[in-house]
Amino acid sequence: MSATLFKFCEAIVTSASDPVLRGQDILIEGGAITAIGPNLAQRAPKGCSVIDGAGLFLYPGLVNTHHHFFQTFVRNRAELDWTRFSVLEWLDRIYPIFSRLTEDCFYHSSVVAMAELIKHGCTTAFDHQYCFPRHAGKRIIDRQFEAAELLGMRFHAGRGGNTLPKSMGSTIPDEMLETTDEFIGDCERVIDAYHDAGRFSMRQVVVAPCQPVNCYRDTFVESVRLARDKGVFLHSHVGEGESPVIAQVHGMRTVDYCEDIGFAGPDTFYAHGWELSRAELAKMAASGTGLSHCPEPVYLVGAEVTDIPAMAALGLRIGLGVDGAASNDNSNLMHCVHSAYMLQCLVASGRTDPVPTPARFLSYATEGGASLLGRADIGALRPGMAADLFAIDTRKLDYIGTRHDPVSLIAKVGIGSAVDLTMINGRIVWANGAFPHLDEAALFLAAEAALHKILPRNINGDL
Repeated sequence: MSATLFKFCEAIVTSASDPVLRGQDILIEGGAITAIGPNLAQRAPKGCSVIDGAGLFLYPGLVNTHHHFFQTFVRNRAELDWTRFSVLEWLDRIYPIFSRLTEDCFYHSSVVAMAELIKHGCTTAFDHQYCFPRHAGKRIIDRQFEAAELLGMRFHAGRGGNTLPKSMGSTIPDEMLETTDEFIGDCERVIDAYHDAGRFSMRQVVVAPCQPVNCYRDTFVESVRLARDKGVFLHSHVGEGESPVIAQVHGMRTVDYCEDIGFAGPDTFYAHGWELSRAELAKMAASGTGLSHCPEPVYLVGAEVTDIPAMAALGLRIGLGVDGAASNDNSNLMHCVHSAYMLQCLVASGRTDPVPTPARFLSYATEGGASLLGRADIGALRPGMAADLFAIDTRKLDYIGTRHDPVSLIAKVGIGSAVDLTMINGRIVWANGAFPHLDEAALFLAAEAALHKILPRNINGDL
């Protein structure tokens, strides 16, 4: 059994709410933390790898609770700049591109997204994969699990889908539509093939119809039935501007619509929620429904700044998400912690509730994310929990004046570069600027080749 000892660490942030440990060790055996404290060398097993913790700040691995990996193939394209189009015009341009993606594109874009997440301290990722072009087949989630295994990522796959035709008010091209039976059938297949509910699980599946405005009601009803039968979690986009449409079609706004169906509760979390009223947030908190806050799309989309202070005051479970690269051109959850805090500070004077402390924003990205995914074994550094962590070497000019408060550092100051080490399930997957067991140059070439089969290299190319 492999073992690692981080010896005499500058700081160990066991969680955002606990005191910082200074000059102590952390012992890892197999995939779990076995001890944290001073002078653990005598407890280390024979052959244990020892890492000098001088200058290192150790943190729990970040937990990403909303993403769209496939969108990494449409980043930084001037032709798709949000500022040039209305939302509907933008959707009409970008969805036909999504419908071109092949099975290989989904695999390579997943590698790209997860690699960037890992470089910036993320150890568990949920992806909302709702794009299933007919020509790409049904093995897309399978390929995502393949990519996660390659990189060593702890992965929760959101098997999404869209069932409502564009002719009936959705935004989805016909090539990306499935029937409810198709969607539910493949959800059941991937749950049976991959879902592991055990402690330290590396693979889980979430039933995640894309959004109420893009699905028949029956799709959500059957999603609830399947998820509760299989004991898996539920997810969808809610409160992302669609509530007036849902109210017009169904006679109630989205939160009430989802609750009426049963798409709510401690096994359910929504993404976004920026348009929700305080009463709707209170209803979510009462049912135990969680919310993944994605701060960075606010910059591009220009939507309201989500009322995190109100959510916190009401006791709503909150996690953080990167969101897709179509509305956030990076896959850096570390940066989102900083963005989330700074955005709330920007609008604080207009809010009733106080902005949560910087430490709380770190907790949203760690323990909060673990809670949304139903995980009690990740999100903090304690004996018996998974050995998911990242380390920052703070012996650099970047950190002068900041080292007295490791807990607030990420939210308040921001981390502008890749971390120095990422460990997942007791295995070092990123260290000293490289993936120890992978050839990043080869991964780059393969992903680039897959990308340019569907999109031109020239930014003036015809999309």
